[in-house]
Amino acid sequence: MTDLINEILATLRHNKLRTALTGFAVSWGIFLLIVLLSVSRGLINGMDSMFSKRDTESITVEGGWAHKPYQGLTDDRRIQLRERDVNLIGNRNAGFAARITPEISSDTATISTGKDYITGGFKGVYPSGLKGDGATIVEGRFVNDNDIRLKRRVIVLHKDNARNLFGDKKAVGQLVKMNDLSFTVIGIFAHEWNTKSYIPYSTVRNLTGGGEDINKVTVNVHGITTVQEGTQAENDLYETLGKEHRFDPTDKSALWVRNRFNEHLTQSSASGALNIAIWVIGLLTMLSGIVGVSNIMFVSVRERTHEIGVRRAIGARPLSILKQIILESVAITTLFGYIGIVFGVAVAQLIDYICTKGNMEFMQNPSVDLSVALQVTVVLILAGAFAGLFPAIKSLKIKPVEALRDE
Repeated sequence: MTDLINEILATLRHNKLRTALTGFAVSWGIFLLIVLLSVSRGLINGMDSMFSKRDTESITVEGGWAHKPYQGLTDDRRIQLRERDVNLIGNRNAGFAARITPEISSDTATISTGKDYITGGFKGVYPSGLKGDGATIVEGRFVNDNDIRLKRRVIVLHKDNARNLFGDKKAVGQLVKMNDLSFTVIGIFAHEWNTKSYIPYSTVRNLTGGGEDINKVTVNVHGITTVQEGTQAENDLYETLGKEHRFDPTDKSALWVRNRFNEHLTQSSASGALNIAIWVIGLLTMLSGIVGVSNIMFVSVRERTHEIGVRRAIGARPLSILKQIILESVAITTLFGYIGIVFGVAVAQLIDYICTKGNMEFMQNPSVDLSVALQVTVVLILAGAFAGLFPAIKSLKIKPVEALRDE
């Protein structure tokens, strides 16, 4: 075994330049595969994380502008959703509508502590409003069913607003005034761009005099599993509200609809396609290196025709020659492949560090796990054996007499 290893090393040293160039191609292919896999994993993790914070089985509806004339009515009409639409949607779409919740919002509000104040907006929501917006509670709690039932004057502030109002002091439990009405801070939330404060829907409705107008309806869906079914549910909502508000159901500008169910399915499909595409690109790049290994082994066999002939003449078994050629190929691919793995993992760790420091939500933990490293290792060994197979078979076709003449 020691002699075999020494022979393999001697052959590699004899063709230093070709071995180095071919090895670089293998290393580059593996390096690129590892980096691409880590980046794709980071993107998929980021998308999964963002969607996990949201209610992915819902469709949100807001009033828009009707741009098509309908039943004698003119175009460019504002479509205003009303509270009775909640029951209407539930009654006419029981097949997919599991829970329907309204929301009231305002972009103008002043919140003060008596000493400091901020201007911004607020939302009147149900307990499901937190996940619907993709927000997270960092301190205290969110609006609950008791707050809704008792119409409590409680408020959940964005972390930046809480810091502006209270500085380093604890905000939860403190009193604030919003439009001259007192509210108790019950929680602090975090969100990238939404800084509107949350208060119970029933409280807002009570304070606004019990009007009918609402800004948004969230329909949580059930019993649908495909994009086609999700699209049909969306069209059914246009049909239902079109009859109530007298607009053409095909007028997509009449409502502003966000189909989070379809978005989630599309994202899942895109993640799978991205992963497959990355593997294909990486493997094709690595294949170019494997072809280079096969070529250098063909050259090696041609240059060693006399040596192989002598070995055959003195009784060397074909299997031993076959084994040496294949092992030389495996040695090149494995050695340089692991170099590519090491550098690829190092770059993946660097990307992970940069994303963590930069708090990049769209890319999280772009690392390569052990299973991927093992898969790449298996691919390396098999590729190396395959690269050496054809040159090895060619070496067995060399006749000892002809090889001895070939100096």
